Amino acid sequence: MEEENNKKITIADVAKLAGVSKGTVDRVLHDRGGVSRKSMEKIRQVIDELGYEPNVYASMLAMRKEHVIACILPDSIKDDYWYLVREGFEKGGENIASMNIRTRIFLYDQYSPESFRKAGMQLLESNPSGVVLPPFFKNDTYTLANALSLRGIPYVYVDSKLEDDGHFAYYGMPMYKSGYLCARLLTLRVPQKQLKGVLVVRIIRDKMRQSDPTLNRRSGFLDYMAEHYPSSDIHNLFIDPQAPKDTERQLNTFFKAHPGIHHIVMFNSRVHLLSEYLSRNPDPDRVVIGFDNLEKNISALSSGLISALICQHTDLQSYNAVMALSDYIIKHKRPERKDNFMHMDILTPLNIENY
Repeated sequence: MEEENNKKITIADVAKLAGVSKGTVDRVLHDRGGVSRKSMEKIRQVIDELGYEPNVYASMLAMRKEHVIACILPDSIKDDYWYLVREGFEKGGENIASMNIRTRIFLYDQYSPESFRKAGMQLLESNPSGVVLPPFFKNDTYTLANALSLRGIPYVYVDSKLEDDGHFAYYGMPMYKSGYLCARLLTLRVPQKQLKGVLVVRIIRDKMRQSDPTLNRRSGFLDYMAEHYPSSDIHNLFIDPQAPKDTERQLNTFFKAHPGIHHIVMFNSRVHLLSEYLSRNPDPDRVVIGFDNLEKNISALSSGLISALICQHTDLQSYNAVMALSDYIIKHKRPERKDNFMHMDILTPLNIENY
């Protein structure tokens, strides 16, 4: 009896119980079509009952086809947000290398839509079997996503997602909710009449303002503020991450003009850019909220310059995207959910040591 339970289930076993040929079972397993709906349903029922799983390694080697999963990413340095995305993607690539699947990264300048378009064309010319796609320049991302759909190439959004139905899956933070949560943390214990305003610090990006990856997060934040602090002013200050002296000068000018504002927020991963100003200008009433556990952000949090960080396990998003695409390439298996939201971790100076 034990030998029977440990017996390897084969295509022949499935075909026999389903009353069809082995070739018909093979067509169903590889979505080749030419099978009646009745036979397909019967085959899938038998597969589920037997717990049959195809020998993926043998299948890939038999095809003798090397697949490529591509990723288009902003060029970055170590400890940058996009470097974490890259690390997760490369880790996923290491896990699937033995299955005749390799990974390839196409880099672009995050301040240049033209650079993104060029990298996108190179990606399409490489004809990948799947793509990990963090949206950046909205219009150009839509164009690339549509081109992938027309070619039948599945793409997975990470970090954030555009509102289209063509993506294979999404792995990332629930952006709107993260903004709503951010506003809640920022205004905790502040009576409505005592909050004179909030400063939202934003990054200068492309001139056409295509690049706005935190748009949905900002929408969630603004909705919370409109619901709970409708009379509070929301001020926007755009800074150049390459010009720290200008940033400090801008902040000095703003707070001289608005001495009653003590609440600051950044919706991207670069709240550490404010550290120099914050350390030179201490304020016991100040509350600063940022996103993502980059080393520089953690350092600012530990020293008390930042009040809290909302984190999202960035590298795990791209890793999961690679694994989902490899499962589809090998097993024709789709994720159980199209949108896979990562849990949000709230870090403060009190719990950072244990994170």
